[in-house]
Amino acid sequence: MTLQGKVALVTGAGSGIGRATALRFAREGASVGALGRTEDEIEQVVQEIERQGGRAVALIGDISVPQDMEDAVRILTERYGQLDIVFANAGINGVWAPLDELTPGEWEQTVSINLNGTYFTIRAALPHLKQRGGAVVITSSVNGTRMFSNTGATAYACTKAAQVAFAKMSALELAKHRIRVNVICPGAIETAIDDSTEKRDLESEQEPVEFPKGKIPLTDGTPGTSDQVASLVYFLCSDQASHITGTEMWIDGAQSLLQG
Repeated sequence: MTLQGKVALVTGAGSGIGRATALRFAREGASVGALGRTEDEIEQVVQEIERQGGRAVALIGDISVPQDMEDAVRILTERYGQLDIVFANAGINGVWAPLDELTPGEWEQTVSINLNGTYFTIRAALPHLKQRGGAVVITSSVNGTRMFSNTGATAYACTKAAQVAFAKMSALELAKHRIRVNVICPGAIETAIDDSTEKRDLESEQEPVEFPKGKIPLTDGTPGTSDQVASLVYFLCSDQASHITGTEMWIDGAQSLLQG
């Protein structure tokens, strides 16, 4: 398995799963467009890739802004001449609150970044992917797909469920262009996404449920790592997964089977 000669776009590449995947792609021979909103973080990722002998370009943009994604893809393809892989990973947890306290603006922000941003990212990349075929992987979540016990996470869960539907619809539509589209559903992973979570007044809405000891059965409660998720993304983008498309894969150590 190698990505030698491939060009990959990774959104949310400044930290966590995106960063780990950008580094993994580069180690496997891909040229990487590392996209994020924080210039310092993205530059650090690019510099690390280059120190390891890889090739990367820093792309600064907001996935919820269509023009930002058009510009990012243009810069990436002008630099490397093609685009073969898209990892649509960027997203936020947003505000978790009871429905009657969640404001329309808070709902719209989560939908704008998580769902619209996925669409804008892939839409911008499609003209280039159609030229050669390629692979798309979308980061969804256990929430909204196999787990519904996180009270207040309604906006987030709805966007994550919609990403799975998006992947299945687009996988069928794009199969004739030799473009594979899959979606990953991580559980608890050691990342900084919780930093983008605001939780309000959830105690009164939570159902009194007792789960068996150990939130993640496979690891006795220890969260997974970004590198483990990066390995799954790499597999799905490699030739070893050449007959896999329209498929969701949970990577959660059986967490969602216990807490669904």
